Amino acid sequence: MNRFLLAVILLGCAAFQRAPADPSPSDAFFERLRALCGQSFEGRLASPPTAADAAFAGPISVRVQDCTTDQVRMPVAVGADRSRTWVVTRTGQGLVLKHDHRHADGTEDAVSQYGGATAGPGTASRQEFPADAFSKALFERQNLTASLTNVWALEIQPGATLAYELNRPGRHFRIAFDLTRPAPRDGGLP
Repeated sequence: MNRFLLAVILLGCAAFQRAPADPSPSDAFFERLRALCGQSFEGRLASPPTAADAAFAGPISVRVQDCTTDQVRMPVAVGADRSRTWVVTRTGQGLVLKHDHRHADGTEDAVSQYGGATAGPGTASRQEFPADAFSKALFERQNLTASLTNVWALEIQPGATLAYELNRPGRHFRIAFDLTRPAPRDGGLP
């Protein structure tokens, strides 16, 4: 085969190759989250305070850590309380958010591992996680029936804010973390 004909065939094949697909909104969001790995941030209650939010009046911080290609762990300190860790896992269908609650001795709390999977594509900036069947069964067993309709959300505005929300009828809770000023490495979290 002559070189000219081979070049024409190769160029024709190249014209039909597809450009790489853009990442899904959940993958883009997850990569934004992973970009924060190793950093800690100070936060504040960003929703109107209620009696249920009294514990969140003090200092709040989060550390984005233990990042793998499919999971990010975020321990949260609320004052001296370091019992909470948010765990975001990438799956073939989207993202899953779980709340890992531990006692000071490391044992798991009776109300732990609750959360949910994304029900839709979300955006590169915001993902929502309605309560899953495991969480609903846990809430029923623990007589936390108001939580059955929980929808949690994480939001990232790169270079500005990382936010966590809890929404359900009659309840809106939001914490916003300032991404413009990473906290010192010893910012209260292990």
